[in-house]
Amino acid sequence: MTTIAKKWTLAKQFDGEPKVSDFKLVDEELSTALTPGAILLEALYLTVDPYMRIREYKIGDTLFGEQIARVKVSNNPNFPEGALVLAFLGWRSHTLVPHPEEEIVFGLGVRLLPDFGDLSPSLGIGCLGLTGLTAYFGLLDRGNPKPGETLLVSGAAGAVGSIVGQIGKIKGLKVIGSAGSRDKCEWLKEVGFDHVFNYKERTVDEALKEFAPEGVDLYFDNVTNVGGDFAYDVMKKRSTKGFIIYKQLTILGIMVIAYTKRFTEGVTELLQWVKEGKLQYKETITDGFENMPSAFISLFRGGNTGKAVVKA
Repeated sequence: MTTIAKKWTLAKQFDGEPKVSDFKLVDEELSTALTPGAILLEALYLTVDPYMRIREYKIGDTLFGEQIARVKVSNNPNFPEGALVLAFLGWRSHTLVPHPEEEIVFGLGVRLLPDFGDLSPSLGIGCLGLTGLTAYFGLLDRGNPKPGETLLVSGAAGAVGSIVGQIGKIKGLKVIGSAGSRDKCEWLKEVGFDHVFNYKERTVDEALKEFAPEGVDLYFDNVTNVGGDFAYDVMKKRSTKGFIIYKQLTILGIMVIAYTKRFTEGVTELLQWVKEGKLQYKETITDGFENMPSAFISLFRGGNTGKAVVKA
């Protein structure tokens, strides 16, 4: 017996904004006669994220990414049929995994999805997954915020930014967010941001003169590389007098995979905040595995509020 699976591969290297013609949908035949320990997975929800564009691919490679999948066929007692799992399986509708306990990427293999109760399993690739954990450890561990400090978040209506800002409020910070539309700004106000501005209508310099004339203590950058115009204007407004060396600025990156041993800690607290209503989330869900490229391209046109997810 076999299953016909589908996967999205790279047909042409990206040149600027990705195009639908850069992708190719390919069929592959997978055997359902599994060797001992193997499992066959069927995708339920797949993530699309901006970082996927800058990953190095060769023509014909399957696009990279994490998904929530259901165990369709199992020859492994640790992964019974019907169980929901998380794994970096790429843009595939079905995946045959011979050794699910072994590393696929980043030191992670196939993991059973935690119990979210009545919440959608899609949150496992959103606010209760690596997205939420990036916000959680990025702000709390790397940023080390203190109550009363001022936090500025760019890309604040995106998957990570919206969670960063809300965690900031939970921890007693004054939170300012930037977003690219009036609807996104309104939503950020609804979830508790103190001040929000549309970067298409006013500059960060203008906004901070109004909302944080004394400067900001923390800036969580979701949109630029170090040296980008937005980041440069923010650094000028940091509260310590001077600039860069004189302001004693610290610029830190975040690789959430470095926190794998603390994932349970982070997910537990994020889940508690969601259940208590302290942490709200929004998903932009695209229906249909065949629409993976369109959902991905939409990210670069501001088409998502919160986490972008494809429902297979």
